[in-house]
Amino acid sequence: MAELKFIEGYPEYMRKLIDIVNKTRQARRDFTPKAMTMAERDEVLQVHPDYAPGGKRQILFGPNKGDMAANEVVDLLEAYPVVDSKVINLSNPDYSVDLLIIGGGLAGTTAALWAYDKGVNKDKILLVNKLRHGDSNSMMAEGGTQSADRENDSPARHFLDAIGGGHFTNKPDVLGALAEDAPLIMKWLCDLGAMIDRNDDGTFVETAFGGASRRRMHACRDYTGMEELRVLRDEFRSRQIPCLEFYPVVEFLTDGNRLTGAVLFNLETGDYKIVQSKVVILSTGGFGRLHIRGFPTTNHYGATADGIVMAYRVGAKLRDTDTVQYHPTGAAFPQQIIGLLLTEKLRGMGAQPVNIEGEAFVYPLEPRDVEAASFIRECYVRNKGVVTPTGMKGVWLDTPLIEVKNGSGAIEKAFPGMFRMFKRFDLDIRKDPVLVFPTLHYQNGGIETDPWGKTNIESLLVAGEVSGGVHGKNRLMGNSTLDCLVFGRRAGITASQILNNKLPFGKLTLEHLPKYIAQLKNANINTARKAPIILPDYRGKAVLARMIDVF
Repeated sequence: MAELKFIEGYPEYMRKLIDIVNKTRQARRDFTPKAMTMAERDEVLQVHPDYAPGGKRQILFGPNKGDMAANEVVDLLEAYPVVDSKVINLSNPDYSVDLLIIGGGLAGTTAALWAYDKGVNKDKILLVNKLRHGDSNSMMAEGGTQSADRENDSPARHFLDAIGGGHFTNKPDVLGALAEDAPLIMKWLCDLGAMIDRNDDGTFVETAFGGASRRRMHACRDYTGMEELRVLRDEFRSRQIPCLEFYPVVEFLTDGNRLTGAVLFNLETGDYKIVQSKVVILSTGGFGRLHIRGFPTTNHYGATADGIVMAYRVGAKLRDTDTVQYHPTGAAFPQQIIGLLLTEKLRGMGAQPVNIEGEAFVYPLEPRDVEAASFIRECYVRNKGVVTPTGMKGVWLDTPLIEVKNGSGAIEKAFPGMFRMFKRFDLDIRKDPVLVFPTLHYQNGGIETDPWGKTNIESLLVAGEVSGGVHGKNRLMGNSTLDCLVFGRRAGITASQILNNKLPFGKLTLEHLPKYIAQLKNANINTARKAPIILPDYRGKAVLARMIDVF
């Protein structure tokens, strides 16, 4: 390609394409494409990565034998343990606690607070985190948290929207708990001091989003997760609950079908630590850093599927392993921010997806999988996408329409984080559209639980993105932070109830590892892979700016 001339952050050829968007904006101001019928949704979903050929294979052993999952996930399930059971000394644990919480995002921090509030001694709680407390996908959540608290809304409506968005594959009792607890959770957050956006009369500012029949999105500008976690970490530290940072868990300890502790690995020193516990709450988050099918990701650096890998080793049952959420609006330009999230709230306030010809080609608030598939179809089937200087394709998100529809200053008020992110690259989202393409965002499936976080493994509770069932095959916006908060609370309460029954400590063994290795060999799996991988590897071809393989 000839040398590029940049004009206000865009190459000259992209600037000419932006002129087309600018010229068609007034005509599109009061025009919105119709929402798709169910048949139209089914048709466009055939180009979604979950449905496109390849990219998955069967799990060959264990509780989910025969189920399909992404190759990158199966690679880790079909891997050998990191620790050697013959050299780990379990006779003298470094920590002995009633409750071990693994993961310090919204789910784990919420669980710690509720366990404490329900009577668990703070000195008998230990929260461990792979990186710093709060380094999580929760911190990066932008758009908001759902809660059906308006007069024209209800938890029942919330339930129906979410089960429809999940293609009716959600686990009904777990989803019911999510919807029912949402108003309680929102009140709890506000009582603790969370600064949720409000109107002049004190009512919540609630915006539209994909797949919803009512406005029920509660947000703090475009950094909702950061604000929610700010409040909860303050509470956690005020109560002086013990926390270990830079200590990922690399293996569980078991006594038959019961979880009895974990092996920690110090990222700085390489030392192992043994934790003995009566109950474990697993809240390790998702798997975005596996870059399923070569997609870039919105996820934080530690999102490498550790939780589901270790839980599967001890026999935990997984659910919906065949589905991955790709957020429709990941940044596609400039190169430095490819894959970073552009919240759905932008479309909720009027931004339109537009193709290279300046056409609004899809209803902006379809459920995420349908919206993402529509972008992919526009770029790779209809060939109406915009190609970046590095060869990536995308569609325009016409952000200036937000100012047209909501008045001057609306973007800086509602999206200060987004405005600053693009301003660093001399791009002004108030004046020009931005280029977007789907990005790997969320682990829809995970470890199956009941409505109180219980699994088929005794003493193992699960909360947050690592769990499976609540979202089915597709998650709606605002149900992720809510998932963490609702089931973090419920897992904390469940843990307190178990511990109030004077549960004794179990034996500390790694007896599940030889059994797991035997399953690998019986399935004729020969590999040098080890898991969990703890951190992603970006050496050689495994780089963040990889091209998307599925197309």
